[in-house]
Amino acid sequence: MRYEGTYYSLKEHLEKKFGEKVKKIPLDAGLTCPNRDGRKGKGGCIYCDSRGSGTGLASKLSLKEQLEFFRERLKQRGYKKFIAYFQSFSNTYAPIEKLKELYDTILNFSDVVGLAIGTRPDCVSPEIINLLKSYQERGYYLWVELGLQSKHDKTLRLINRGHTFKDFLNAFFLLKESNIPVCIHLIFGLPGETKEMMLDTVKTVAELQPEGIKFHALYVLENTPLANLYQEEKIKALTLEEYANLVATSLSLLSPSTIIHRLTSDPPRQGLLGPLWLLYKNRVMREIEKNMKERKLYQGKFFKKDPIL
Repeated sequence: MRYEGTYYSLKEHLEKKFGEKVKKIPLDAGLTCPNRDGRKGKGGCIYCDSRGSGTGLASKLSLKEQLEFFRERLKQRGYKKFIAYFQSFSNTYAPIEKLKELYDTILNFSDVVGLAIGTRPDCVSPEIINLLKSYQERGYYLWVELGLQSKHDKTLRLINRGHTFKDFLNAFFLLKESNIPVCIHLIFGLPGETKEMMLDTVKTVAELQPEGIKFHALYVLENTPLANLYQEEKIKALTLEEYANLVATSLSLLSPSTIIHRLTSDPPRQGLLGPLWLLYKNRVMREIEKNMKERKLYQGKFFKKDPIL
């Protein structure tokens, strides 16, 4: 059992597994998304900008150059092993041959020990899974970061997500059946969602007992459909105190073995309309820890061990 104010962090997990510090390197492979290119819709999710929730570096640097850029700087901080995080847009949305070429390019670096693949539920197929499993079989550490954001289909339609909760479950169980670890992404503060709705999503995710989870606070970027709603005061951003309370409660509901990959969003400073408190990551982390300690919470305190899904 953990003690008050604590959770099972990705940093702790990786150090335990590899016996040393391991760092994720964010990559932009220059891919797109079926919710942007016209296959399922246009414009993408209402909060997504031209960088696709990533670095936006694909237009400036090749994949190899991106890795080398971050890798050399992290080596100066004492890191010797890295996980390549294919972050921007949907990184299983391309022909198998193209994906294999991208992944292989990165794994040619001997100090890259694994892959983290960010994608959508509607971009997971048996063919994709077979490719990913081939890397597992070669000894690489692997997980898929699967965007859910909310279990509520009404919310998913409102944010133009382009998939349903059922679509998510289909992809999740397909990955689980193949023993591919899944990190689920959730967003707090989506339009129209109450605190009860957000925690309902967390309770459902807790029943799934995923290997990992990421928490994000909704933030508003310029030149997005969400920006119009925000500037017209049709939506209101969460306060830091509200967000910290939600995350602290959520951690208490999750399995103690679920790895916490992220507790807060990391928005770009340029073009951020709000909430501005997200720019102060250390402050956000301290507020979450403070909330947990004041309420005597720790990860897993209220976890129900019997999944129903």
